[in-house]
Amino acid sequence: MKIGIDARLWAQTGVGRYIRNLAINLQKIDKKNEYVLFVRSQDYEEIQNSEFRIQNKRWKIVQTDVKWHSIAEQTKFPRVLNKEKLDLVHFPYFSVPFFYKSPFVVTIHDLIINHFPTGKASTLILPLYETKLLGYKYVIKKAAHNSKKIIAVSNATKEEIIDHLNVKPEKIKVIYEGVDDKFSNHKSPIINQKYGNYFLYVGNAYPHKNLGKLLEAFNILQSSKPNSQDLKLILVGKNDFFYKRLEAKIEKENLKGIEILHDVSDSQLSELYSGALSLVMPSLMEGFGLPVLEGMAAGCPVLASDIPSIKEIAGDSILYFDPYSAEELAKKLELIIQNQKLRKDLIEKGYERAKMFSWKKTAEGALKVYEEAATK
Repeated sequence: MKIGIDARLWAQTGVGRYIRNLAINLQKIDKKNEYVLFVRSQDYEEIQNSEFRIQNKRWKIVQTDVKWHSIAEQTKFPRVLNKEKLDLVHFPYFSVPFFYKSPFVVTIHDLIINHFPTGKASTLILPLYETKLLGYKYVIKKAAHNSKKIIAVSNATKEEIIDHLNVKPEKIKVIYEGVDDKFSNHKSPIINQKYGNYFLYVGNAYPHKNLGKLLEAFNILQSSKPNSQDLKLILVGKNDFFYKRLEAKIEKENLKGIEILHDVSDSQLSELYSGALSLVMPSLMEGFGLPVLEGMAAGCPVLASDIPSIKEIAGDSILYFDPYSAEELAKKLELIIQNQKLRKDLIEKGYERAKMFSWKKTAEGALKVYEEAATK
């Protein structure tokens, strides 16, 4: 079987990490099928010179400068795919060309925008945003119904797909994401010396991430502790419109002790996880919640929203809070500071829980889906 993988999002966060780890592990486990990886030219050199480089002779890389969510994606990309005479294509993101008629599998990571469809989550003016939103809903529903199989990253996401896209449960396969080996349990004295005592957030600054509530809770904590001037909140994410807007909010409200880091490497991120008092994930909704898993693997206690997907992934290995209550979150932050036994227990539980997940398992699950889709 000749399988194509749409890897145009290779260099991105989130979905990009999923694509990179899927590709490198499929190379290792699949000794039978051929693969064609479709990448943008700007990512080609990195792929060839990084840990994710293609080393399997049954793999081919095709450079295609077709941006996602573009007209060219609808008109040009199907021709690029058809030229390779593929038996199956895996779209690891919902952006599937309307006019691609051959068999494909799609991964749907979440349906967050169905629950938070406001212009606040976009840089577009409202009429354009509403048009884009309608387009998104049409594309994802068409992709779900035209696909041979759907991969969901959690049971919580599977239920969302069934409810909102009217897809039969048997068409959906839940395959969890994994955690990179580099997020292993270690302590970094360099990070501790540089930042001191800090709470950590990792991810983007979209509205559903609920960072306003995190800032409010951190401010409450600082106000209640007279000796909190050395306490920090470190936010790690991409330098985009949403983080710039968050930085403006921090400056306008004169919030102290908050530091934002951009362009952080995986090795630096691993150290940040390991040195933190805890990772804090205040999201109102997640498809999977990969930073929670990475934090647990790195020996970092985790505080997270009491929402279905995170409870599914983390079980009783982390501490939960109501994401709508800054006061409750502030109390949990203080508990982490004061209760060393709790921190130790969370570290041990999280580290063991993280062992249940691996990108190899993700790739093995995807390969089974490919084989099932090819027989339908």
